[in-house]
Amino acid sequence: MGGSFDLQQYMTEGVERVVKDAVKATLKNPRESAFMLRFAAASKAASKKRRKAEDSGEHIPPFLIASITSKCNLHCAGCYSRCNHATTDEEPVRQLTGEDWGKIFDEADELGISFILLAGGEPMLRRSIIQAAGKKQNILFPIFTNGTFIDEQYFKLLDKCRNLVPIMSIEGNRETTDNRRGEGIYDKLIANMDEFKKRGLIFGASVTVTTQNYKEVTSAEFLGSLSERGCKAIIFVEYVPVTEESKELAPTDAEREYLSGEIQRLREQAPEMVYISFPGDEKNSGGCVAAGRGFFHINSHGGAEPCPFSPYSDVNIKDTSLREALHSPLFTALRSGDILRDDHEGGCVLYEKRELVEALINK
Repeated sequence: MGGSFDLQQYMTEGVERVVKDAVKATLKNPRESAFMLRFAAASKAASKKRRKAEDSGEHIPPFLIASITSKCNLHCAGCYSRCNHATTDEEPVRQLTGEDWGKIFDEADELGISFILLAGGEPMLRRSIIQAAGKKQNILFPIFTNGTFIDEQYFKLLDKCRNLVPIMSIEGNRETTDNRRGEGIYDKLIANMDEFKKRGLIFGASVTVTTQNYKEVTSAEFLGSLSERGCKAIIFVEYVPVTEESKELAPTDAEREYLSGEIQRLREQAPEMVYISFPGDEKNSGGCVAAGRGFFHINSHGGAEPCPFSPYSDVNIKDTSLREALHSPLFTALRSGDILRDDHEGGCVLYEKRELVEALINK
């Protein structure tokens, strides 16, 4: 598959499908669908830029993950980011400034990157960066948030800047969500969703899929309740084990197969929502799409990493451009080697083979 597989084409078609689904999903909301149609045109123009670069021998991914802060107010059970010490209770002193992130957004726009996923920590703690993102209308910014900081000021910003789409983390029903995220979090999320619906604002949900909740989070009851509240996108993120004790939470091959089948069915039978699975479709994309194949990650201090689950970096965005970071020795070695295509037990191939990734850094 490796030689003849056209990754750029696959990723472009994936982006276009997501945008087309989003247009379909927002048709009942004239302001939202007007934005989505404009974004569809911008996304097509960005695809052409990426194709042009590809034809001249340079691969530009359509997605970027930007962890704009390391600080978070929650202590979710089994959080990979806290286990990797990428998330803390305090705002670190060395993190990128708002100006640094503004430059990154500008360059991403020039390169033809269509989606920048804002993550953390809790990204909504850095309001000025989210305001800066709102001005980059060619890029769609899903904001991966725990939902506890969405206030009146944010509701107004989201109404004005339709390219900012909050993706709130929920684990299933009240008991499952509060068990992992803390008491009262489920009710806060539901209150947010009801407020979004009342104001005609689009939002999505991010679900960490484990061996304990994979049937619940793909059930008609759970998804129906989100759809009724106006949710337009569900992002299923397979749990990545970060300690030996949490290994039993990572979905097995059989459970991943079940999830994949359910997502396929949902895309056909319930098209009012967009369904995305991560890492999900690795088999269709010729392996893991990290390290710049489909996306890469910039951490809160500016380190360019293959993926949030693979926190290794040999280049900092403070010292280089986005384009140069994509050609870092680590990214180049990962893209040209076999690690990203290797078989693995589930979850994340780069996490599972972290010793090999570390060895590439220390070469």
